[in-house]
Amino acid sequence: MGRNGRISALEGGLLFLGVVAYTVFLIVQSRKEGKAIQEEYAKEFGEVPPPTGASWAKIIALIIGGIAMLVFGSNFLVDGAIAIAEYFGVSELIIGLTIVAVGTSLPELATSVVASYRGERDIAVGNVVGSNIFNLLMVLGLSAVLAPNGLAFPEAVYNFDMPVAIGVALACLPIFLRGEIARWGGWLFLSYYIGYVAYLVLSSSQSASLPLFKQAVGYGALPLTAVLLIGTAVHSARNKSKK
Repeated sequence: MGRNGRISALEGGLLFLGVVAYTVFLIVQSRKEGKAIQEEYAKEFGEVPPPTGASWAKIIALIIGGIAMLVFGSNFLVDGAIAIAEYFGVSELIIGLTIVAVGTSLPELATSVVASYRGERDIAVGNVVGSNIFNLLMVLGLSAVLAPNGLAFPEAVYNFDMPVAIGVALACLPIFLRGEIARWGGWLFLSYYIGYVAYLVLSSSQSASLPLFKQAVGYGALPLTAVLLIGTAVHSARNKSKK
């Protein structure tokens, strides 16, 4: 969709329909869960009493208040990011890929860290994966629908950032095949992000170190990562076949 430099309103509508279909699928699947799983949830989280009129009013008020604060906070975040970009003389795209991206991901980070600390690893992983799905389908889709002429898709994003996103997503598969994310996997993904930000900084500043950085990644980090991921996938597949 972004190959022609713009995501049209029609394409944005298709993305939004995708998140609607995905949500409906999740609801249908959750209703098919066995009685044992439902009893396990009830034992862990307690029985949820039916909502009363007062509780409904409180829920609606919290939702409206949360949306209002989210809108104001988003405006402040965008205005601050633009000011930082203008002050340091870097593109708004770089600020969006770094400061804004990190700022908007802090809720997911906090939720996953707390969930992992409490041993609720399913929530930690589901939160991250679900957030990415909703960002791509709902946020990107609605933005393209509501924008006057669709959503501009910079060539730099299509040529570099999207391939990086796809590559990292594919790298998740052999690690997820293990059934858990070990500490080395966490360090691996964290190093990915550090390297990605380093590339953005070096590229935006047109640093003389950029060619050396590319060589280090291309001839060192990427082959080593590929061997590591292939070995992990083979080991996980053998363990599953033995079971």
